[in-house]
Amino acid sequence: MIYPKTDEEIELMRAANLLVGRTLAEVAKIIAPGVSTLELDKRAEEFIRDNGATPAFLGYNGFSGSLCTSVNDHVVHGIPSAKMILKEGDIVSVDCGTKLAGFTGDSAYTFAVGEIAPEVLRCCAPPESRSTSASSRL
Repeated sequence: MIYPKTDEEIELMRAANLLVGRTLAEVAKIIAPGVSTLELDKRAEEFIRDNGATPAFLGYNGFSGSLCTSVNDHVVHGIPSAKMILKEGDIVSVDCGTKLAGFTGDSAYTFAVGEIAPEVLRCCAPPESRSTSASSRL
């Protein structure tokens, strides 16, 4: 069923999602070799709470993180861990959710840790650039 939203509700949804984007930008500042995914999670939780929201994933069906973090070929929705240390050349997918004023924002982004191999970079490229590249080889 579709539930139409008021202009005010749409603005609240926008605010929750803008906070997700700002949280991902905050986490991006500390992504580097030697940083654990748990450190990313702690930074995100602090930032989310400092901005008047709560982490949407924390406690959901027992989930222990504020973020889902997946390094390299790990399946999505990984649990942040002190043992998962980022290394040069890794990619880390960071999924973030916020609850703000009764609405949930949610988005993910894949970050490079330092310099990554060209073949990994191609896998992370937007779909349109991959198809353009593929069609140019025909």
